[in-house]
Amino acid sequence: MEMSSLQRIFAQNRSRSLLITGAAVLFSLGLAGCNTAGMLNPSETLTEGYVLDEQALDSVPVGSSREQVLLTLGTPSTTATFDNEVFYYISQKRFRAAQFMKPKIIDRRILAVYFGKDGKVSQIAHYGLQDGKVFDFVSRTTPTGGKDQTFIGQLMQGVGKLPTSLPGTM
Repeated sequence: MEMSSLQRIFAQNRSRSLLITGAAVLFSLGLAGCNTAGMLNPSETLTEGYVLDEQALDSVPVGSSREQVLLTLGTPSTTATFDNEVFYYISQKRFRAAQFMKPKIIDRRILAVYFGKDGKVSQIAHYGLQDGKVFDFVSRTTPTGGKDQTFIGQLMQGVGKLPTSLPGTM
């Protein structure tokens, strides 16, 4: 029994569509396999700031000039000029379990390069989260002891310190 030309065209189109569908399914499975790492782990760790290169740090020993530090380590994150100049190179790692969650700082590293009065490196120090208090580099302020009072509170405190008798009266 011979197939009619219409049946033959229909069979060719059907086999062609099955071939195209099979290729599309295989292609989609291949792409899905490439993306499973991102879909299974929604957390991320972000590294920000200065990434310390140990070899570069080794080429800046105590006694190096300020220019040598700038050429080797680059521009510092911030500087301080109290008695002598200090360069701070700051980096931190933040972790968040999912994209919509607030990141939490899990690691902070501060490389401090101290200069003497002669402009040479006198000390190199490493600080982390466990070292000391929080320092606000933007406003250049540190928290102080004591209590914050409003203007009215200061007035009330001042009224309590007035002398009970005026001098010359008794």
